[in-house]
Amino acid sequence: MTIAFIGHGYVGLVTAAVFADLGNTVWVVGRNRKKVENLKKGVMPFFEPGLEELVRRNTTAGRLIFTLSYEQAVKPSQIIFICVGTPSGDNGEADLSDIFSAADNIGKAITGYKVIVTKSTVPPGTNRKVAETIQKVKPDGSTFAIASVPEFLREGTAISDTLHPDRLVIGTTSDRAFRLLTELHKGIQAETVFTNVETAELIKYASNALLSTKISFANAIAFLSENVGADVESVLTGVGLDRRIGRSFLYPGVGYGGSCFPKDVKALIALARKAGYDFKLLKAVEEINREAGAKFVEKVKKHFNGAVGSVKLAVLGLSFKPDTDDMRQAPSIRIISDLVAAGAQVSAYDPIAMTNAREVLPKSVTYAANAYAAAGGADAVLILTEWNEFRQLDLVKLARSMKQLVMFDGRNIYDPVQVKNLGFSYYGVGRM
Repeated sequence: MTIAFIGHGYVGLVTAAVFADLGNTVWVVGRNRKKVENLKKGVMPFFEPGLEELVRRNTTAGRLIFTLSYEQAVKPSQIIFICVGTPSGDNGEADLSDIFSAADNIGKAITGYKVIVTKSTVPPGTNRKVAETIQKVKPDGSTFAIASVPEFLREGTAISDTLHPDRLVIGTTSDRAFRLLTELHKGIQAETVFTNVETAELIKYASNALLSTKISFANAIAFLSENVGADVESVLTGVGLDRRIGRSFLYPGVGYGGSCFPKDVKALIALARKAGYDFKLLKAVEEINREAGAKFVEKVKKHFNGAVGSVKLAVLGLSFKPDTDDMRQAPSIRIISDLVAAGAQVSAYDPIAMTNAREVLPKSVTYAANAYAAAGGADAVLILTEWNEFRQLDLVKLARSMKQLVMFDGRNIYDPVQVKNLGFSYYGVGRM
């Protein structure tokens, strides 16, 4: 099958590469000439494990083709996926301008029959407006159907998530579109949810909002655990063993970040407001997430009696999660910014994200070649991202280079007893 993707971000590029690897001819439309030329050469715009090899293999085979031309990509394609960004506006609503711009360009280029699929996260009703946009500009004689096939990719495991999703959601009222989309996804084994467009659109928001809620709930229990002398890890292990609940995403820390959870929670709150419902639960989720980072900063300040002006802090982990270089809404940004504003010196290390971090962190932050170099002469080490290499650090070696032995474990990756036995003052999240 010949298909097209509009956009080469995480969703567009990963999904396009996977479908090309399954034997389809896949066009990818970009709007930045330099990025498109780099992709043709196999230069990735972001880090994702396994993606570079997948793109290079399918580009060389001629199955994955990058272009700036809508007409070149849309005309031969049976299915066109819209995979552009929907960032938060000032009022929390999703900014859909790129969606409708893509729809307009697609509409002008379609010939014959096409299935237009929105894969971007959009509020219910958006695909209907996409159809209206296309209808206004499409050439006479061409026809199309719309569908919503939301993505459920996790950065760091995006290729596996595309090939082995928990579910495949297809929202459309067109039998022909459903048959074509089912045929396209035949190489992907997943339980299929077939529904109308608006339901499919809302499923994605509901999923991300619930996962964000689990994270904030875990942090709220962590706050309470510290107040009553409980260990949050044992509490959440006990809770998670209930098969109705599970432990997934019930992990406390310094808060959630990334390109999806923050904006999707805001968008769902805004959607509810427009629909006449005050989504108080999600407002609390947002507040707890902000509180998680603030409490972590206060913990650091309290240890140093509120005076961090002469303190050197080694920060390990900058990306919002492991196995990605994505700094969008990363908790490290607000934590480091607050500590630098209070006068702290920060030396940082991240296995992948330091290039992107330089663009968003305070200019006074210095960057080290590895964790041990970052900790040299430090008064404390802060763990902000749970990279596997940090779990395997030689803490004795780390301690030798530090000025003071203090650890703020923002991801609870260490055993407090073992760390304290090495002479560290240890501060976890919800742990005594």
